[in-house]
Amino acid sequence: MIISYDWIFFLLSTTVYIIVDGYFVGNFGPSDYRSMIASTVISVLLLGAILFSKKCSYYGLKKAKNAKECLYFSPLILIASLNLWDGVIECSNREVIFFVLRMINIGFIEEIICRGFLFRALEKFGTKKAMYLSSAFFGVAHIMNLFFGAKLIPTVIKIFFSTSLGYLYVTIFCKSGSLLPCIISHQLHNSLCVFDVKNKTLSTYAIPIIIISISIFYSIYINRTSERLQKSNTK
Repeated sequence: MIISYDWIFFLLSTTVYIIVDGYFVGNFGPSDYRSMIASTVISVLLLGAILFSKKCSYYGLKKAKNAKECLYFSPLILIASLNLWDGVIECSNREVIFFVLRMINIGFIEEIICRGFLFRALEKFGTKKAMYLSSAFFGVAHIMNLFFGAKLIPTVIKIFFSTSLGYLYVTIFCKSGSLLPCIISHQLHNSLCVFDVKNKTLSTYAIPIIIISISIFYSIYINRTSERLQKSNTK
């Protein structure tokens, strides 16, 4: 059995990401310059591998097609802003800069790994299965937060809303052909959490429910819109 480049990219990048990022965040924290540098190195290596293999378009690093089908991705803006709904806390400039830079890298890394490498690797088993399985992996992977001091209930909730959000992202990728909207939304959502007021009811319960609802209904909308266009084009 020959292992495809998609699987090789997925397994290698996932292993490096977990070990390297986990080490630096575990020892220095998510807002430390060393954690930011480590994530930047991983991002550069991933981008370099994609460019070297000449698969930018294949992994969605291109302009979206039929952007109107996705309402210009407006719900992604709403999702990205949710971390500010429960209020904003003040942070030092140093903390914000290094955290945001790291989150920009993390958004890129996780989208390329889950929606790029893993989805493409699973696609040979069928697009639907690939969408479900890559989304489930993205959600379950957040169980790693427990090793960095996260509490059980918030982590379980995060697994559910990350799975639904992952399904929305992979739906957008499949229908638009571009991963860029997902990467940008992921980066913004993660970056803005530095200003989020922690340990609030809205942050812990309401916002995940909102994300799950938006992800489900927006995914349904995109799929139905795409089906209508396909039918109209075949007539």
